[in-house]
Amino acid sequence: MRTPTCARAALLLGCLTGATMIVSSAPAHARTVEFPQVPTMFRDGLCGGSVRVWADTDPQWGGRAIFNVKANPIVGYGPGEYSAAPLCENLTTVAWRNVNTGATGEYRVTVVAGIYGSIQYALYQDTGPGHIVVTSYTDLANIPQHGEFDVPA
Repeated sequence: MRTPTCARAALLLGCLTGATMIVSSAPAHARTVEFPQVPTMFRDGLCGGSVRVWADTDPQWGGRAIFNVKANPIVGYGPGEYSAAPLCENLTTVAWRNVNTGATGEYRVTVVAGIYGSIQYALYQDTGPGHIVVTSYTDLANIPQHGEFDVPA
């Protein structure tokens, strides 16, 4: 005797739902900490905006963190045919210090942004486990921002 199509579909859907519940109930150890945005100017035109900075951590990364940088949409006036939609840039620095071990480091990246913001720039940093304090700033007129987070062992 053959199983009706709706019964097979219900059985498949039930198995998929059960598997999803088992997988999604696993504890999530990854953590994202966003720092205050850095209000700043950009070069290659008269541009202004802000830069987002955040850190991702996970116990599986063994004392490492990912620092992420992304510009929000900018406003300004630039050279060229599309002067009301300029592409501008700045050098953004994320300086960090591990207060437990004394380790220090920097992540420097040239951020190119336009009316839709920028791509996301990211880099692993060997911070070591502990409490990390961060200062984010750019090479142009800006208001530096500070943040902190913990890196698991």
